[in-house]
Amino acid sequence: MDDVLQNIMDHAVAVAREAGQVVREALCDEKQRDVMTKSSTVDLVTQTDQRVEHLIIQSVKKKFPTHRFIGEESVAAGEACVLTDDPTWIIDPIDGTTNFVHSFPFVAVSIGFSVDKKIQFGVVYSCLEDKMFTARRGKGAFCNGEPLQVSDQEDVRRSIIATEFGSNRETETVEKIFSSLRNILNIPVHGVRGAGTAAVNMCLVASGCVEAYYEVGVHVWDVAAGSVIVEEAGGVLMDVEGGPVDLMSRRIVAANNGTVAHRIVKEIDAFSPTRDDAPPTQ
Repeated sequence: MDDVLQNIMDHAVAVAREAGQVVREALCDEKQRDVMTKSSTVDLVTQTDQRVEHLIIQSVKKKFPTHRFIGEESVAAGEACVLTDDPTWIIDPIDGTTNFVHSFPFVAVSIGFSVDKKIQFGVVYSCLEDKMFTARRGKGAFCNGEPLQVSDQEDVRRSIIATEFGSNRETETVEKIFSSLRNILNIPVHGVRGAGTAAVNMCLVASGCVEAYYEVGVHVWDVAAGSVIVEEAGGVLMDVEGGPVDLMSRRIVAANNGTVAHRIVKEIDAFSPTRDDAPPTQ
């Protein structure tokens, strides 16, 4: 099983790199960045998102025909978002589509792989930086082959916290997002940052660049790969109200340690978006 899993992970790294090349080439072609929208006018998708997801899924189907998939654009097109015990690839073809559209230089291909509903490895390729983040359960986390380790900072007042604002612009949701941001700034922390991609933010936690990342409104494909990268770099995951993390809940805190995570949780004005695995509304 060990060799089998490594073979699968090697393929994920190879296809992520191939997908990253497609993304870089598309940045030079405005037609490949033509914008369509999904749930709102700020929830963006491009031809390249769809092309990259197709590339990844077809490559995997050819090599591992029995595997299942959860892909951002497939779900947007109406496929169910259901995680079973079967080997499952959880794919965000372009994490940071808004960044991609604006040529903001943080765009990632994110691939998580689950067996028995547990993420076994994660691959996040930050395409424009040419940084390949990888982690396999029990084997450590790496960036371009170099080991990753979270920050050892335990004082949240000496920490940088990462977050994002999501695509929901309903007044009540926006108020809660800014309530959390205000509370955390007033701890006070050294600063708040956001790369515009959940996957990269989680890799920044794993790299020791920021102490924590939190968000309400993300999706399983945003955080599946990053979750194992954070844990294998020595970090912790939890729900925004302090319980165990549930990747389908669309709520997450990823931190360098439990001390910082629990302090952040105290300041988050939590709410519950519709779960990724919720049945479709009639």
